[in-house]
Amino acid sequence: MSKRFSEIFVTPKPILGMLHLTGSSAEERLEIARKETETLIANGVDGVIVENYFGDKDDVRSVLEWLETLNPDVLVGLNVLRDHHLAFELAKQFRVDFIQMDSVAGHLPPDEDMDFAAELAELRGSVSSVLFGGVRFKYQPVKSGRSEPEDLTIGKERCDAIVVTSDATGQVTDLDKVRRFRATTGSNFPLLIGAGLTAANAREQLLEADGAIVGSYFKDTYADTGIVDGAHVAELMSVVEGLRGESAAAAMRVEA
Repeated sequence: MSKRFSEIFVTPKPILGMLHLTGSSAEERLEIARKETETLIANGVDGVIVENYFGDKDDVRSVLEWLETLNPDVLVGLNVLRDHHLAFELAKQFRVDFIQMDSVAGHLPPDEDMDFAAELAELRGSVSSVLFGGVRFKYQPVKSGRSEPEDLTIGKERCDAIVVTSDATGQVTDLDKVRRFRATTGSNFPLLIGAGLTAANAREQLLEADGAIVGSYFKDTYADTGIVDGAHVAELMSVVEGLRGESAAAAMRVEA
């Protein structure tokens, strides 16, 4: 397992709840994010990701300011859609344990990719945050001219964990794709499910992957437009805790 990843994520199979920043005003978006964070943490989620999915960059900053007041055991992540430069700037100003970028390899043609790689390396070096990188991620183009394994191998060099999805928000991540990614990344490099995790599929998905980012399933409507529902969080986390217990028991048997 990546050293930087394991230093931050000490709990096996970490589950990270997405804050989509829904609401009709800045005040309402902050209040909903506060309540959703409290619900997620109270029901066992390991951390939250602040994302400008519905809100804007000012909302992201407001939520990060509030998260600064919480117990540092609550892991804080950040994904600034369409502006990863701002994500790294905010990581210098606030406690941001990890940054998510929807694509670190495969989305650019070769002549642009070299400049992107150099810039990303410089940005990574400017912060202590772990970087989650998407490869063949939902809504991202494929312009590299490389094969999937080639993009994954390059992606591993550019981040601390790979995030895998299918084609859309809330869509179950294709298990064959997860297994292909695992075959290329190897068992010692973190691989995270980035969409579509549910209580029904969490066991089979997390037997292949090292953790997950969850948004839609935690909502009262099971859609990204909803509000986090504690019962949904508790249901999925019960499955995850069972899997963690099995893994711990298996490890003890091996040590014995």
